[in-house]
Amino acid sequence: MSDLTAYVPAPDRYASMAYHRCGASGLKLPAVSLGLWHNFGDTARYDTMRAIVRTAFDNGITHFDLANNYGPAPGAAERNFGRILRDDLAAHRDELIISTKAGYTMWDGPYGDWGSRKYLLASLDQSLRRMGLDYVDIFYHHRMDPDTPLEETMGALAQAVRSGKALYAGLSNYNGPTLETAAAILDELHVPFVINQNRYSIFDRTIEQNGLKETAVRLRRGIIAFSPLAQGLLTDRYLHGIPEDSRIRTDGRFLHAEQLTPERLDQIRALNELAARRGESLATMALRWVLRDGAVTSVLVGASRPEQILEDLKVLQSPAFTEEELRLIDQLC
Repeated sequence: MSDLTAYVPAPDRYASMAYHRCGASGLKLPAVSLGLWHNFGDTARYDTMRAIVRTAFDNGITHFDLANNYGPAPGAAERNFGRILRDDLAAHRDELIISTKAGYTMWDGPYGDWGSRKYLLASLDQSLRRMGLDYVDIFYHHRMDPDTPLEETMGALAQAVRSGKALYAGLSNYNGPTLETAAAILDELHVPFVINQNRYSIFDRTIEQNGLKETAVRLRRGIIAFSPLAQGLLTDRYLHGIPEDSRIRTDGRFLHAEQLTPERLDQIRALNELAARRGESLATMALRWVLRDGAVTSVLVGASRPEQILEDLKVLQSPAFTEEELRLIDQLC
């Protein structure tokens, strides 16, 4: 790692990265993007966060994904990323895609949650202040709101774009039917809605079951997949049980010990054996599976240290699956 006090990006940083267009839009995202959901809150070391971002950018990862509530505490990831931008990447803003979201609980009272115009636009202003930015590239509504009219929520995204505070609109955690209705509203408002962010992995195929994947492809919108490694289950981390320093032991908010059942452990070991036969790690194979058919624009990976970024980037050299391999994965999972 270069001296953290004087960062000069690698001159060949774009050479090995693949960039995919978001549906029918002009926007391209790297095949691998960096998510700041974990490891960028106030419990993390600043020099480690900074090293992770530098390693990502040095290797062609131009997209950094945040949300208003990422922490801990809520807002901390945006604040820490803003500091990294000032320290290292301010001169490279036009080379970056920075996204943020609003939709989950952010502040107390009736105006800090869900999908009202009041909440979304106030949250976007707060996010911009925390990061020290004039605009974000993508502003997402973070989850479907069963009570707020979809026209109101989509109108707020339209206002965010028209104001210049966001360049593109995105939707996160939507299903296929709601996506289709939302897309029609945004099209009528002439809003560049380009991407959907949803959980997707070998172990979680909800977007195949709720119509999101099919609808996004048909409407020519991009998909970016979060938790492609199932919070670490699709790695070699849990092959022999639960390590004491694992996320299950040290955090426990998003991955729980009861999820690692004997049946799940058998699946992980069988998938690991298949990955070994392919000459790669389980994590690399799992990322390649998410990108296998071209429907997914980018995979969002997290990292607690720079070396994990380099490991995840091996997906760029991963071979295509054979039909037999895909059938075996389906049989196992």
